[in-house]
Amino acid sequence: MKKRIYYHDTDSGGVVYYANYLKYMEEARTEFFEQRGIFIGELVRGGTSFVVARQEIDYKLPAFYGDILDVSTKITGISTAKIEFSHQVKNQNNQVITVAKTIMVCVDGNIKPKAIPGKLKESLAFVPEEVRPE
Repeated sequence: MKKRIYYHDTDSGGVVYYANYLKYMEEARTEFFEQRGIFIGELVRGGTSFVVARQEIDYKLPAFYGDILDVSTKITGISTAKIEFSHQVKNQNNQVITVAKTIMVCVDGNIKPKAIPGKLKESLAFVPEEVRPE
């Protein structure tokens, strides 16, 4: 996913505020699902959603106002109720800005863990592992 950095993404020094990378990764995961025909709103209405159970992030270089970031997302593991995503953010010069791992847990409408529905798990397991929306 391409992401242009606007003024509101930065701190007073023009550097991307560190927590904003979590938003960019969330957006990339949403794109990842949608490119597979999986729409979060439909899942939620059907009683299935995902919550972040663990987040790891390493900041390698700063990104700045005006940069164009490339946020790549891939699944690195799926179990009964969890999906592990790997993220990498690069700038327009192909320099790695951040790398991260996000573990999502499938939950029901009461936020109780549940098994990932079979059809959903199939959709995630039999597709290319990396998505780069145009």
